[in-house]
Amino acid sequence: MPKTRRPLLKIFLTLLLVFGLVMVYLDARITSTFNDKMWEVPAKVYARPLELFVGARVATDDLAYELEVLGYRKVARPNNPGQVSRAGNRFEIYTRGFDFPGERESPQRVQVDVSGGRVVSLRGGGANVDLMRLDPVQIGGIYPSHGEDRILVRLEDVPDSLRLGLLAVEDQNFYDHWGFSITGILRAAFSNLRSGAVVAGGSTITQQLVKNYYLTPERTYIRKLTELLMAVLLDFHYDKDQILESYINEVYLGQEGPRAIHGLALAARHYFDTPLEQLGLHQQALLVGMIKGPSLYNPLRNPERARERRNLVLDVMAEQQVISLEQATVARAMPLSLNNNQRIRDTFPAYLDLVRRQLRQEYREEDLTTLGLSIFTAFDPILQRQVERSTGEVLKQLNKGDELESATVVTRFDTGEVAAVVGGREVRYAGFNRALDAKRPAGSLLKPAVYLTALEQPQRYTLATPLSDTELQVAGPNNSVWEPRNFDRQEHGDVLLHRALSNSYNLATARLGMELGLEHVVDMLRRLGIEGEIPEVPALTLGAGAYTPMDMAAMYQSIAAGGFRMPLRSIRDIVDANGEALRRYPLEYDRTVSLQAVHLLHYALREVVREGTGRGVYRYLPEDFAVAGKTGTTNDGRDSWFAGFSGDLLAVTWIGRDDNGGTGLTGSSGALKVWAHFMARASQRSLAYRMPDGMAPHWIDDSNGLLTGEGCPDARMMPFIENSEPRKRTNCASRNSGIKDWFQSLFGGEN
Repeated sequence: MPKTRRPLLKIFLTLLLVFGLVMVYLDARITSTFNDKMWEVPAKVYARPLELFVGARVATDDLAYELEVLGYRKVARPNNPGQVSRAGNRFEIYTRGFDFPGERESPQRVQVDVSGGRVVSLRGGGANVDLMRLDPVQIGGIYPSHGEDRILVRLEDVPDSLRLGLLAVEDQNFYDHWGFSITGILRAAFSNLRSGAVVAGGSTITQQLVKNYYLTPERTYIRKLTELLMAVLLDFHYDKDQILESYINEVYLGQEGPRAIHGLALAARHYFDTPLEQLGLHQQALLVGMIKGPSLYNPLRNPERARERRNLVLDVMAEQQVISLEQATVARAMPLSLNNNQRIRDTFPAYLDLVRRQLRQEYREEDLTTLGLSIFTAFDPILQRQVERSTGEVLKQLNKGDELESATVVTRFDTGEVAAVVGGREVRYAGFNRALDAKRPAGSLLKPAVYLTALEQPQRYTLATPLSDTELQVAGPNNSVWEPRNFDRQEHGDVLLHRALSNSYNLATARLGMELGLEHVVDMLRRLGIEGEIPEVPALTLGAGAYTPMDMAAMYQSIAAGGFRMPLRSIRDIVDANGEALRRYPLEYDRTVSLQAVHLLHYALREVVREGTGRGVYRYLPEDFAVAGKTGTTNDGRDSWFAGFSGDLLAVTWIGRDDNGGTGLTGSSGALKVWAHFMARASQRSLAYRMPDGMAPHWIDDSNGLLTGEGCPDARMMPFIENSEPRKRTNCASRNSGIKDWFQSLFGGEN
């Protein structure tokens, strides 16, 4: 062999080896990741489904709002799923159906009549309907860092006209080539040579899929060559239908804020609020046309340009005999039929933050962003709207500029489910979540724990036990002295225990806490659900420490639930991409406090809002609507708190400033107003008064705590744990008048 040929041979062999290694690398990259990438689907987070049945409590406007955020289209007569008509208090709804955990709710047309805040009639198919559930609002997703979202669809579920139309426009020889098209490459090369730059690609569907999965969007010859080689390898390893199905689920079709719309199925929902299999020809053609330029042909921003592109696609579909000329003509005349009422999604950042935190205790971030999990929560869009409105209206009324911030946590205290969360005055801002992260002194919100510690010792303390509300000094480290003061700077002498709590007397509370022992107060706070650091210092009795609104909600949840500690939870069920249940979060509870002692505390907390520091709630609530609660104010008015509960809801509200400056507000002049404004519009059940076993009511002289008789001066009916009532009596005679029955009726039953 001539010497001049040997270097050329070596170069050729070297290039061949390099090419072989590159092909081996690209082949390994494709075969090791293609299947995994094909099924990367973020978790979807759903609200609770709205359940309707005769007698269900729902206001007409609330039902209309729920249907609006679900994206139900208003029509004269519903003929397809996702449509609704309304005439006054009558709704005719064609439900979408939904795959709930463990069961399928099929689409159905129902007529719902609402009157007086209740469903009075529910009919479908000419018969009464016992129960129906609307599909739940998708309130967000847990996306990977690139923000991609998609709904997976099988190729056999894609309408033939859409599948064939896609091939007609994007890759007519898809089933015949080996992953690339010679004619397409030549055509693109000619265009690039004419322009002097890479302006056209000539890519097949396979090449587009490779580019979307593995490569950057840059236009260079190296990237195009890599794309071609990988397309050949992909075509070699995988079936054509599998590649097409992947493309249909992967193709990029627009943006919704940080959320990227991928795949035809999600695009159908996003742009038309219609399942892929129910799209009309005009809608199918619009989606196919958008592939060329999702931003350029976005029908929400550029409707005329999108219409022209759609009509061009319809012409191509007719030319390729995918549809008839008559069908194309009809479809060209159709409107864009867009979903102008975009569903609420990713607009409740504070609640989604809570969900993510609870999920991350058990799931890896990678699983949450790729496995297509469905997260079913207790989130209630109707309650969320109301607490947001109450927050906004009250902060506006307080008229202190934008420096005031607020946070509220709402739970259903019988289950421990968190139904709504406000993390700040800018409710759509996904920044600092004050409901979960703003740690502040709780002020008088901690006082019920002090009194509950005492009431668990009925032989020492009752609601009628006199406490000393007088000056107190406690020696501290480094010769310091803790010297609390009452809010009114006055001493009140001997006061009965229930009065000390309802009027929030600091001196009486501090003396009681020191008498009980701080370690016992700390233990009570732990039993009520406070899990973070609790400072065992005298000022703890008046709210010292750092607590979030969620911490306070956990504490008052246990109080409202009668001494049962229930971990606050946002998640009900988790279902995998195949509809199989992965995890259920049932009600959990553990009795940690005496039922009788908590009942006594309920009496005192009801007194707080009737006669004490919280009586301002009845400027918002009807007089016959029973609630219980507690105000809280910290030094210099830095924090305004209110926590309380009705017969169905519990809410904790905080108002303050991020710089910890003074607000000039007390618990009653700030947070109470948000709480009461919300409860007046959201709560549907008055707090019932049911005396548990082992207790009895007695007439007490409210000036000294002695037993007395009905009709005597300062006589007041009060509950006692059996055999804990006072032994001494006043000189006023008692008359037997069936007082236990009367006491029960006085506080009313469930409304």
